[in-house]
Amino acid sequence: MPRIESTAARLAKLGFADGAKAAQLVRQAGTDLDDLLESLVTVADPDLALVSLTRLAEREPAVLDLLRQDEHLRSRLLAVLGVSAALGEHLVRHPGQVALLATPRLGDARAELLRAVGAEPDEPEPRAGGEDPLVALRVAYRGRVMHLAARDLTGQAGLGEVTAELSDLAGAALEAALAIARAEVDDAEVRLAVVGMGKCGARELNYISDVDVIFVAEPREGADETKALRAATRLAQAMMRACTVTTSEGSLWEVDAGLRPEGRSGPLVRTLTSHLAYYKRWAKTWEFQALLKARPVAGDLELGAAYVEAVNDMVWSAATREHFVEDVQAMRRRVEAHVRAEGERQLKLGPGGLRDIEFAVQLLQLVHGRLDPLLRRRATLPALAALSRGGYVGRDDSRGLAEAYTFLRQVEHLLQLHRLRRTHIVPSDEADLRRLGRALGMTADPVGEFTERWRRHAMEARRLHEKLFYRPLLQAVSRLRESEARLSTTAAKARLEALGYVDPTGALRHIAALSTGVSRRASIQRTLLPVMLGWFADTPDPDAALLGFRQVSDKLGSTPWYLRLLRDETAVASRMARVLGTSRYATGLLMHAPEAVAMLGSDEELAVRSPESLLSEASAAVSRHVPVLAGANGGGAETAVAAVRALRRKELFRTAVADIFGLVDIEKVGSALSSLTDVTLQAALDAALGPARNVTSFAIIAMGRLGGMESSYASDADVMFVHSPLQGVAEREATDAAYAVANELRGLLSLPAP
Repeated sequence: MPRIESTAARLAKLGFADGAKAAQLVRQAGTDLDDLLESLVTVADPDLALVSLTRLAEREPAVLDLLRQDEHLRSRLLAVLGVSAALGEHLVRHPGQVALLATPRLGDARAELLRAVGAEPDEPEPRAGGEDPLVALRVAYRGRVMHLAARDLTGQAGLGEVTAELSDLAGAALEAALAIARAEVDDAEVRLAVVGMGKCGARELNYISDVDVIFVAEPREGADETKALRAATRLAQAMMRACTVTTSEGSLWEVDAGLRPEGRSGPLVRTLTSHLAYYKRWAKTWEFQALLKARPVAGDLELGAAYVEAVNDMVWSAATREHFVEDVQAMRRRVEAHVRAEGERQLKLGPGGLRDIEFAVQLLQLVHGRLDPLLRRRATLPALAALSRGGYVGRDDSRGLAEAYTFLRQVEHLLQLHRLRRTHIVPSDEADLRRLGRALGMTADPVGEFTERWRRHAMEARRLHEKLFYRPLLQAVSRLRESEARLSTTAAKARLEALGYVDPTGALRHIAALSTGVSRRASIQRTLLPVMLGWFADTPDPDAALLGFRQVSDKLGSTPWYLRLLRDETAVASRMARVLGTSRYATGLLMHAPEAVAMLGSDEELAVRSPESLLSEASAAVSRHVPVLAGANGGGAETAVAAVRALRRKELFRTAVADIFGLVDIEKVGSALSSLTDVTLQAALDAALGPARNVTSFAIIAMGRLGGMESSYASDADVMFVHSPLQGVAEREATDAAYAVANELRGLLSLPAP
């Protein structure tokens, strides 16, 4: 007993969670495992791996020698045993398959699985002939899953390779199941194609997942169509049974044909013509979204390819259907409604889950893919990359979505591998979380680090999903009466809050005010706002940005150029959004000079103007209004200075925006602000002089920051006034005139802004 306790302590120190049980297993193994313990403690769950290894060694003692001799075999086998209790059980039943793990790459999956059921792979329509083909299919299939899992868990296969190989393996299994079905059903009169849908069609299948399919049949030349369809239906049913029936080796997975026309209430098998007739007349929006993933995977591949080609144009024109976006949003909402009880821990369907990413990507694909063939990708990550390259998704957003999707899929695979069961729920048990964290390379604090990364990726996925789903929110508040809104006010508020809006109720009011109605102005705003709202959300103050946008739009919305400029010039709209959400000072300037929006179109427009050009424009404004300079038609000093101050606000806005976008450095900002103040003072002095110009010379001396040409946006204009009587003018008269000019100047510059 003391020796066992000592061994238990040593094993616990090495990293086994239950040192006593591990010590007992080592003792029962009847052989020295010390040389394997260091490898065992590096896997995700050393205790689980030890249990499976001792059972496997009991069944096949030579396994331990193989592990000692082959380092690659050892790392692969122990990695599998440390994650998957189910594959450990499989190896105990079939220890001969350990040898598969010593092979770097396996041969063609279709050929292997067909041979396993006694069919000849080279035949045009293979037919099973072996004994107990259902069991043989399952054993061969799981051997290949085990081999792939070993490469996956040891970092020898990335996510894309894993999901593609699982999808191809599923296609091979469907082909073998079809060979079994042909041995039961006379198929002489019919061609049958199996079209993969969903993740199978997109080559992004999980380890354990329903395999979604659609069946397409055509009678052979001279055959009766009705009889051929009956035979095809029996063949499809037999194929599905071959995959789903439970045997001594369990089942493969469910084959789900629910995506077919009319769903489960429709015929299992249709001809190509029948499929097309349904899609042209009766299909709903979600059916075209599902067809985006369609790919021929088994049976008559030529017929399957013809089906995919025939529906392709309908898929990529689906976005032109009435209420397309609302239909996509409604489907997503229905999915969310089914997972409320466990939504927080749902990797697939919950908020921030895989479906959020997939729906956002598919929506963008369908909207933009009609005109951009480069977006027509089945799988999520390649489609996301294409959207980023095409500029439909920002690089940072694309990177965030891709990282979240990759992490969530890896976790999903680890969850499913454990028991080879379909699950998408993150466990709450600490031992399960520890296994997940260690499998992902987290060793210091596997539970804490895993939880933090999972939550972070889920929040980012949700934020970006909502960002890409702005259009449904916009339509809810701009086109429908409150009683008809398909997106509830509560849901709309929640979406705005998730994107950083502090006052979602106020935001909804602004959106409605801008976009409600049938006018051209409201129509253009409905086009602009989805994008603008996303840009506002990326600023420090989205609420202020939206409020400022509404205020500027109220001032300029009726002018013909304003909304057209925003619609046609992306740079103007995006820069405007950033300015409105970054600087209340710049926004205030824009409120008084809304026409300054036009200068946001290019860096050249934002270049700081020279003092000479500013003085020329300001002097011209004064000349138009001051009677002494303009003659009888002048409008007075107040009007002249109001024009100069308007010029000043516009130029302050130019400088502030250039500052926000890093087009000028701090020294240049100080110089520009000081020059602008100089010009304003000079122009105001010209307006204020009046008759005093014939009495005395008057000068303004800049002091402080203004004198040093380093003014800030909030700087006062510190100055001194100096005058000198003209020749022949009494000093008293000149001094009185100078005081009058100074007071007039200060009064003109302190008038409220118009």
